[in-house]
Amino acid sequence: MIISASYKTDIPAFYRDWFDYRRRSGFCLVRNPVTGIPFRVSLLPEHVDGYVFWTKNLAPFRDTLLDLRRERQPFVVQYTINGYPRELERAVTDWRRAADHLHWIAAEFGPHAAVWRYDTVLLSSLTPPDWHRHNFETLAAALAGATSEVVLSFAHFYRKTLRNLDAAARAQHFTWHDPDLPARQQLLRDFTAIAAGHGLAATVCAQPETGGVPARCIDPARLSLVAGYPIRARRKGNRPGCDCAESRDIGSYESCPHGCVYCYAVDTPARARRHWRAHDPSSEIL
Repeated sequence: MIISASYKTDIPAFYRDWFDYRRRSGFCLVRNPVTGIPFRVSLLPEHVDGYVFWTKNLAPFRDTLLDLRRERQPFVVQYTINGYPRELERAVTDWRRAADHLHWIAAEFGPHAAVWRYDTVLLSSLTPPDWHRHNFETLAAALAGATSEVVLSFAHFYRKTLRNLDAAARAQHFTWHDPDLPARQQLLRDFTAIAAGHGLAATVCAQPETGGVPARCIDPARLSLVAGYPIRARRKGNRPGCDCAESRDIGSYESCPHGCVYCYAVDTPARARRHWRAHDPSSEIL
């Protein structure tokens, strides 16, 4: 089984001790988001085909990646680097440091071990289309050679996202809007051309209406390139349009304190910060 760690929270940035403890223990518990009932996920090496990590700050997790290499456990890092203003990403590490991390991954583990995510693409008075084009060009130039792929995703406006985004807009004095499909398609064409100019393939996460190349964030083919042997998993998308392979996610919602205003995984930012401060690294469940 492929283990996802985690699209519900940023384990590399905030929960490294918990992850290391659970790996040594050989299992963790994960709460079903619908029923609330915990279920057991084995983390024994013989049961784990590979890991996919999701993060905006790899710095606390470097030693864990080195440990995984020593233990011959393949992994891929999905690394979000947006370079957004602080009004939108309150506590995310500076994009220049994050770019250094991505280059470190490539140097240590090879060009297939990391994917850049420009995600979520949010259109606002702080980040209009031309700002995005210039920003994306800057980031693509800085990340050239560190990865072969950039995953793009336009904002999904869930109810909790709308509430948090509107609250941030009032507090920080900006406006935002949901671009129509032609506007998204044009921006995607521009991103794709910019990415190609820096040796990057642009893919789109679970938004087939844009016409972009579908991303596969949980990708056994990429994991196989890292591992040096075939890793197989059946396709099992997480939502309509998702092309991901089957995996087990071991994170928890309401636990990431990054404070990004567009986040789909946090209902109340203050509560997420409280959960992070109060978490027990030795707990069986995050």
